[in-house]
Amino acid sequence: MKAFVVEKTDGGWERRVRALEVADLPDGDVLIEVDCSGINYKDGLASVEKGRVARISPLIPGVDLAGTVVESSSDSVTVGSEVIVHGYDLGVAHHGGFAEMARVPAGWVVPLPAGLTTRQAMVVGTAGYTAALSVMALEAAGLKPGDGQVLVTGATGGVGSTAVGLLANRGYEVVASTGKPDQSEWLKGLGAADVVDRSETSADSGRPLESERWAGAVDCVGGATLAYVIRTLRYGASVAASGLTGGGDLPTTVYPFILRGVNLLGIDSVMNALPERIEVWHRISTDLRPLHLEPSDVVGLDGLTTALDRILAGGMVGRTLVDPRA
Repeated sequence: MKAFVVEKTDGGWERRVRALEVADLPDGDVLIEVDCSGINYKDGLASVEKGRVARISPLIPGVDLAGTVVESSSDSVTVGSEVIVHGYDLGVAHHGGFAEMARVPAGWVVPLPAGLTTRQAMVVGTAGYTAALSVMALEAAGLKPGDGQVLVTGATGGVGSTAVGLLANRGYEVVASTGKPDQSEWLKGLGAADVVDRSETSADSGRPLESERWAGAVDCVGGATLAYVIRTLRYGASVAASGLTGGGDLPTTVYPFILRGVNLLGIDSVMNALPERIEVWHRISTDLRPLHLEPSDVVGLDGLTTALDRILAGGMVGRTLVDPRA
């Protein structure tokens, strides 16, 4: 089997395609022939030493994958079934999806829902799953179509672009924020009613509150951008936060929370339980199905180094898939 391997060596951090044996894979109940994986920002971090994400060396990155079960010692997972795996330790402390084969615990395996192919599932991937969780959290907190404009930050990324499509498909007026003005028409094609420049949504302010603007928000950036969102939410509105590409600090105050009753909803797509995952993927295949299920690009294992550097540099648009046999 071929695999893209990240390894710390005496000469530094090495990234290359290697030939491995299936026996080199970690213990697990289920062996999967990988059809495709996706490229996530976390994969980029796992591929470089300064990212401080990889917890084993050598490591096959890839925090999500879809494929076909070829061996199973679990009654809950059937040989021949198509499945999705993402999160937990996959691609971080357990060999992940950037390989022709993967072995994982049965408790990580989600059956591919009817209505999705493995390729479509990876166009959704961890990013789209996170976007779906964000939309579900906002609606559980009371957001409804017709309430007003909903902001999506980091809108050209995997989470952001999927969130734009999901919200637009459900009837929301979506405003997309991006630092890539040349992608404005692409975002409008996904369903955004308007596009604003990142400089507006990441600007510092000495004021703890600004004019109420957003009925809700999906924030994929963190840092100063999340602080802006919090101080511009309408009374009682919520922001679903899942990203930190803009930094891990949150320069805000308690005023939006105690004077406007806004809600900061933390979104975790890594450790949530299998029954919830199955339900979310069912909704992704039905009422939360994205409008666009084609990747922006597809690369083979040999193209991963360039692609991972591109996502770390903020140069990736949409969802890039990895075909391990390309």
